[in-house]
Amino acid sequence: MPLSAPAPRKLEHLRDIALRGYEREDGMADIEAHLTDTKTHGFPSDYRGRIEPGDPLHGMWVRMTVNEEMVIVACEASSDHTPYETCIGAAPNFARLAGLKIGPGFNRAVNERVGGTEGCTHIRELMAQMATVAFQTMFSIRSRRARAAKAARGEAEAPRDPQKRPALLGTCFAYAPTSPVVRRRWPEWAEPRDG
Repeated sequence: MPLSAPAPRKLEHLRDIALRGYEREDGMADIEAHLTDTKTHGFPSDYRGRIEPGDPLHGMWVRMTVNEEMVIVACEASSDHTPYETCIGAAPNFARLAGLKIGPGFNRAVNERVGGTEGCTHIRELMAQMATVAFQTMFSIRSRRARAAKAARGEAEAPRDPQKRPALLGTCFAYAPTSPVVRRRWPEWAEPRDG
């Protein structure tokens, strides 16, 4: 369903973000992000002379390699387009994220290592989204590996333990205990809807 019709307006700024999760041959995962900012109008730049409409103001790349335990093994950043020459100096600092575990407190830990003048706001903002892609990517990899291992041993898929609370329960609107999704997937954990 599309959004409602907007008020009359004119496009000024575009930010495009692409995120990709890859399974590596060594069993780890690479999570890559690319951020591009463009304007619909040209403007002068002390560093680049003039930035024309559609020319990238920001163009940043990040690759984060994570292991199966969701620990960042390596992180690499690069800036193709920046508003100031000095901006490119922040990219190498993102290697400091190696050793961080993606989980509770991740955003705070990122800010401790590359926050403020140690990093780049735009690259740093990508980290939370990359963490989500890392979870999605590694979940798929782990699930596929587990199914293949069981099949190789000739084992059937074990039924879910109804006493173990599903990890997704209560994490979003669809997984609310009162939701029809929860009533169908985990009826033993469903709660009656008020009203």
